[in-house]
Amino acid sequence: MIIRGETSADIEAIKEVTIAAFKTLPISQNTEQFIIKALRAAGVLTISLVAEIDGRVVGHVAFSPVSISDGATDWYGLGPVSVLPELHRQGIGSALIREGLSRLQKLGARGCALVGDPAYYPRFGFKNYPELVHEGVPPEVFMALPFGEAVPKGTMKFHQGFWATS
Repeated sequence: MIIRGETSADIEAIKEVTIAAFKTLPISQNTEQFIIKALRAAGVLTISLVAEIDGRVVGHVAFSPVSISDGATDWYGLGPVSVLPELHRQGIGSALIREGLSRLQKLGARGCALVGDPAYYPRFGFKNYPELVHEGVPPEVFMALPFGEAVPKGTMKFHQGFWATS
């Protein structure tokens, strides 16, 4: 497996992997492919990585800037992350996330936040911090990973691309 940055030739494959990954998830509104497209169009897809096996894109992860009400800067949101369903539980998603977090740190990021499964993301160091919230999201599924000791205090918002529906 190769983890690498996306190229323009990967855009359609990323869309197809994302659609397949979220198609049957009850928590999904099946707009994740539109989110990636909107983030890319807005020029805020800070890190976009693909997992490739035998020349085929089988996974993708996106990272984009977030805003925090206390003025904290250099924080990013993780997501969406997608892996073809037939390749789940093979470490592809974990490899994408770990590489993305490593690249964020090299960019000087101060931390990363996400909305996701509380049984999955703690393995990467994500946890809930009561002083950092995302309005309308249950605290157990909103997690953050500071890259230092400072944790922002306030409300975090993802880029408006996360509300894309087409």
